[in-house]
Amino acid sequence: MAISATQVRDLRQATGVGMMECKKALEETSGDIDQAIILLRERGLARAAKKAGRTAADGLVAFSIADDAKSAVLVEINCETDFTAKNDEFRAFVSSVAKAALAAKAGSVEELSAVAFNGSTVGEQLGQLIAKIGENMNLRRVQSFTIANGFIAGYSHMGGRIGTLVVCEGDSSTKAREVGMDLALH
Repeated sequence: MAISATQVRDLRQATGVGMMECKKALEETSGDIDQAIILLRERGLARAAKKAGRTAADGLVAFSIADDAKSAVLVEINCETDFTAKNDEFRAFVSSVAKAALAAKAGSVEELSAVAFNGSTVGEQLGQLIAKIGENMNLRRVQSFTIANGFIAGYSHMGGRIGTLVVCEGDSSTKAREVGMDLALH
């Protein structure tokens, strides 16, 4: 069966995988895009497993604070290079994972990996990102904070390489929140 450029383009847009991989998957599935997506997902998980032994010492930290500023979460996801840490897709992923961790009240890496995220789980989506970008990545840390009386302030340093949360008890006026933000900044 001849695979059209339109089919390859559609599969590439749906998965983010390279054109040749998309063409091979379409050829193996006789042009069935849904089956090709499943095949590419399986291959992506296999690639992620192969990269698991490589050192991932770079990465980003992101935090998410609840609207009432009574709870927050800090998440660290590592990758192999600063090039990937600066990648817009990786940055958006880390930020989204922090929001998902806050919503799910994830308190450990294992819990965070199992959180429902974009139609699957955080762990599965991380595997897909590993296959797409081509580097090992891992969920390194997650830390949740909750306070009954006061607020939580945060600041991201060095383009997301360092994240700071400050838990302030007591007064939660505008002036107190400004002081909390200043503390997080320093």
